[in-house]
Amino acid sequence: MDALLTRDAAWALLTEWTTSEGLRKHALAVEASVRGYARKFGEDEEAWGFVALLHDFDYERYQTPADHPFRGCEELQRRGYPEWVTRAILSHADYSGVTRDSLLEKTLYACDEMSGFVTAASLVRPSKSVLDLEPASVVKRMKDKAFARNVSRDDLRRGAGELGLPLEEHIANVIAFMRERAGALGLRGTL
Repeated sequence: MDALLTRDAAWALLTEWTTSEGLRKHALAVEASVRGYARKFGEDEEAWGFVALLHDFDYERYQTPADHPFRGCEELQRRGYPEWVTRAILSHADYSGVTRDSLLEKTLYACDEMSGFVTAASLVRPSKSVLDLEPASVVKRMKDKAFARNVSRDDLRRGAGELGLPLEEHIANVIAFMRERAGALGLRGTL
């Protein structure tokens, strides 16, 4: 694998550009989910994890749709990262105009909002843990318009659909992949 595409390189860049613990944990959650799908699909887990870890690395500096994720991708290009990396990152933003064509692009999109929603659903549990979260509970939370109201339910459904998976199966996969990293994600809770 390309020496640029290591987890250490991604983490160094993420922590250079992102100081917010919440945004770092979001990146770790998306990474856990995307890496899990890479294993499931027989793809390059390191490369997919790299992209997932960096998908929002510029968000703290550039929060408007005019800038994010465009400025971050310019930085990645400047540093010599391949086009498939920046294309995948651009494709996770519906407004970028970059279509999701590859399995990596579809997976990143499907895991981005779902990882955040699963995190939120975990943190409101009495245990504050992903370890006892069930897909049915996430589906129930999706029906509650007041819960995590900034997350588009249509985006959650569209992500599963782009992967060709039933919504509950996608939710179950994301939960399982995030459970593997519960401690690092701050989602072990009281369990």
